[in-house]
Amino acid sequence: MLSLSAIVFQAMLGIFFSAKSAVLIEDVPFTEEDIRNDKNPPQNIYALYNQVGINCFIAAAVYVAVGAISLCQVGSSYTGK
Repeated sequence: MLSLSAIVFQAMLGIFFSAKSAVLIEDVPFTEEDIRNDKNPPQNIYALYNQVGINCFIAAAVYVAVGAISLCQVGSSYTGK
């Protein structure tokens, strides 16, 4: 159950970061140089949003793998193998 809720949560965060939600700006790891050195102003921040979104999707995939392994372990304890 914990893996299932984490999968949903991480996938939703990945979607919202990919959509560049302004509410999540505090969770985007940018520095003043990212803003100052940007030739096309929002592009560096958008790239960081996309990277954080990809990281959230990777975390969701890890939770899928952990959940699958957990289900295999539970299934093998019932069959005695």
